[in-house]
Amino acid sequence: MKTVVLGMSGGVDSAVSAYLLKQQGYNVIALFMHNWEEDDENGCCTAEQDFEDVKRVSDKLGIPYYSVNFAKQYKDRVFSYFLEEYKRGRTPNPDVLCNREIKFGPFLQYAKALGADYIATGHYCGILHDGDTHYLLKAKDQTKDQTYFLNQLSQDQLKDVLFPLANMDKTEVRKIADQLGLVNAKKKDSTGICFIGERNFREFLQNYLPNQEGDIVDMDGKVVGKHIGLMYYTLGQRRGLGLGGTTEGQGRWFVVEKDLANNKLIVSHGDESVLMSKSLVSNQVNWIPHTPTERKFTCTAKFRYRQSDQGVDVEILDDGKVKVLFHEPQRAVTPGQFVVFYDGDKCLGGGIIDEVIK
Repeated sequence: MKTVVLGMSGGVDSAVSAYLLKQQGYNVIALFMHNWEEDDENGCCTAEQDFEDVKRVSDKLGIPYYSVNFAKQYKDRVFSYFLEEYKRGRTPNPDVLCNREIKFGPFLQYAKALGADYIATGHYCGILHDGDTHYLLKAKDQTKDQTYFLNQLSQDQLKDVLFPLANMDKTEVRKIADQLGLVNAKKKDSTGICFIGERNFREFLQNYLPNQEGDIVDMDGKVVGKHIGLMYYTLGQRRGLGLGGTTEGQGRWFVVEKDLANNKLIVSHGDESVLMSKSLVSNQVNWIPHTPTERKFTCTAKFRYRQSDQGVDVEILDDGKVKVLFHEPQRAVTPGQFVVFYDGDKCLGGGIIDEVIK
């Protein structure tokens, strides 16, 4: 009997994944990851309650469970990157890095030490193992597809992975959990970043990065307000600018650009064409399953999670960076986020958005 070590989070998706794997004849071991220290007064992770749910689900399903603490690795490999990107005025996506650096890094190594033939997670995506080549595929439930967050995984990280929810809809998953009487059948989906939880994002960040207040200016350079620190804003943002009632009926203000050199937040209202871009340059690109043989090709891409696929022309540059030309202008493409490439249902990988060309 093959052994699968499943990353169990306390949520309904990984719980049902454990049940499905057991039904398929695997010896299933649940492994819960502590990625943020619970006694850190600045954090708001729900790890203690989540682990209680893991225990109760595992007992119900009759599988062993363990917990492992990766908090140091998380701070060194993910949280430090998160802070550095915000210092640069960018908007990072730590969940992508968490998958590469933790869930398919130390977790994978720990699972192998427990005797795992495979590892599994409750991600909504598919995997195709074709000999020594491993393809990452979109999930059946397109509204939940999470390939975007797995775009940085290598072939070594994908080779012994199972994704039990590849062909499941979320409604089916909750129905199974309900029928099994699992304690987390109706548990709310987690959103955002674990170490922030339900906490106010600005309050959290203020504990780690000092505020540097400055002017909010319009497109003509006129001062229209004050910002509390460029790191707290993202392109296209409308809420939380403190500029209500000053546009004289011409629409709400939105963020156009961050001028880091002068510590100014540039805003506009009305015509949103200033938010539109025609191309981008990406770095730290990871290709799945391997680097394309053609230097130029056409495919689709997403510039943020849950976005529909957008047609693009891709050019691999000499320095390893990638230039991406959009078939249609795109709104508020944001440096620090990821561009993820697709060929139909196959995820081709992705990279960090480094430069956006208006």
